[in-house]
Amino acid sequence: MKHEVEPPPLLARIPADIDQPDKIAYGLTFRQILIITLTGGIAAAVYYLCHRLLPVVILAAMLLPFLALGLTVALGRRDGLSLDRFALAALLFAGARKRLVAAPEGVAGPPRWCRLRGKLPAPLRLPVRAIRTDGALELADGGVAVLVETSTLSFHLRTTSEQAALVGAFGRWLNSLEAPVQLLARARPADLSDLIQTIEHQADELPHAALASAARDHAGYLAELNSSRELLTRQVLVVLRDHPASSRGRRSVRRDASAAVVLRRATEAERALAALGINTRVLDAQEAAQALTECLDPSGWHPLGRILPDEPISGTAQHHAAARTFGRDT
Repeated sequence: MKHEVEPPPLLARIPADIDQPDKIAYGLTFRQILIITLTGGIAAAVYYLCHRLLPVVILAAMLLPFLALGLTVALGRRDGLSLDRFALAALLFAGARKRLVAAPEGVAGPPRWCRLRGKLPAPLRLPVRAIRTDGALELADGGVAVLVETSTLSFHLRTTSEQAALVGAFGRWLNSLEAPVQLLARARPADLSDLIQTIEHQADELPHAALASAARDHAGYLAELNSSRELLTRQVLVVLRDHPASSRGRRSVRRDASAAVVLRRATEAERALAALGINTRVLDAQEAAQALTECLDPSGWHPLGRILPDEPISGTAQHHAAARTFGRDT
């Protein structure tokens, strides 16, 4: 009898998030215990002061919704935040000015003879203050970050053992991280105009007429595809960040040291992800500015300069046919 070998489980042990608050008692954090204690204390005080003046039914109608609200705020979560922090953020957003303008020096007030109706716009405070020539982003809070672009790989086309090896290698890279890292996967609009012009220009230099005819046919197909479909190209970014531990010394020296740290971490990530067959590179100043522009205006049209044949392209319809034309599946 042949015994089938069970495939190895696709598991990788990752330590708990160190940014999570500590559990004090009964699986609750200090903030949750404080909110529940304050809610119960206020309800008990109201009951002690009013239980001789009001019937129990009226007191229950008053205190039960209050207790339910306190428990909901203490135990509930929304978008990864506790409800108390979410409510505080909502209140700050409701009170903040919605019209923002690019005015680093501040918004000047109107002259005395001008009667102002409404409120002046507030200055726009972006999290990135400057982009260095090496691609490092100088953040408004004093930190430095870099954007690392990575290639993709086909996971479901691998065997079970290969998938387990990929998961294990990715888990080892996550375990080796010593600072928070953000992984961003997004889709961008693709424009094939430059690629079409390149193919048409090089078709005249091909040594055989049949090759030139095939190249022109392919350029015609790409032109039809570019005009009839909304093509998208996928991009995966790894954001590495470092914040100076000390505020002493010149700011330029601290930023240079932080930039060296994040660039070193980018090199380490390149070596670790190379074991998975993933290529990485740090975006330069122009590419980082392009990525930030697209993130600030995700619904706008920011076409790329050129889409090469080896880059994954998808569309809203018939994208698999387009992928086969380029010789690969997306």
